[in-house]
Amino acid sequence: MNDSYFIFPQIDPVIFSIGPVSLRWYGLMYLIGFVAAFWLAGKRLNRTNWTKDQLSDMLFWGFLGVILGGRIGYVFFYQFTTFLDDPLYLFKIWTGGMSFHGGLLGVITAMWWFARKTNSGFLTVTDFVAPLVPIGLGAGRVGNFMNAELWGRTTDVPWAVIFPNAGGLPRHPSQLYEFALEGVVLFMILWLFSRKPRPTGAVGGMFLLGYGSFRFIIEYFREPDEHIGLYLDFISRGQILSLPMVLGGLLLILWAYKTQPLSVAKDTGVKNKVKAKA
Repeated sequence: MNDSYFIFPQIDPVIFSIGPVSLRWYGLMYLIGFVAAFWLAGKRLNRTNWTKDQLSDMLFWGFLGVILGGRIGYVFFYQFTTFLDDPLYLFKIWTGGMSFHGGLLGVITAMWWFARKTNSGFLTVTDFVAPLVPIGLGAGRVGNFMNAELWGRTTDVPWAVIFPNAGGLPRHPSQLYEFALEGVVLFMILWLFSRKPRPTGAVGGMFLLGYGSFRFIIEYFREPDEHIGLYLDFISRGQILSLPMVLGGLLLILWAYKTQPLSVAKDTGVKNKVKAKA
């Protein structure tokens, strides 16, 4: 074994406690993601007809969708047998377990509700929200790394990490790969893509395509869930759940550019629309 591999230190998952209240790394990362989304959304609010109160409502419902959808998705996508044996497991959030794909469905539901409540177009809402999401995704992966969980497959690359409770073998720090691609790179793509006029639905479609593609790639470096493994010794559950995102995002982008008007709402506050060129 290469002696230069990084041996992950023992890090307390609890940052500090005040009485019965504890702040954990994962909770801190969720807080960072929410605060960053709120700040970035405020910077883009002049592109919309929404008030600051409506923006607060949107982000509140979105955050709630992440939590509820993430937990429900994890239980149904990855621990359904456990749920059948113990239905109360769904509510045992202190045991850990969140699913991005479930959280995505939760956010989509929340944005549908917000769009209906404010008489806004659903795709207009999702286009606004999409560039705000990667910051939270990236922060969440840092939380996974700090918790020494969701590590990668065994490898001999020089930057391999030996995680505690991972068999004492060097592994890909796949959490950091996800932080880089699903967080930093995806944020840059969406932020730059959304700065120019795009047809309604294109930004949301780019998010689906970008995340689905990055997640599919990184799954080849991430250790499969022990109780699930790989299908046909090749594809993971996460990849199966990401494929519809890739296809749906691509179709949404093509549909948007073919049928939807270009939004020209820029940082100057312009809110009118022009027809996309054929």
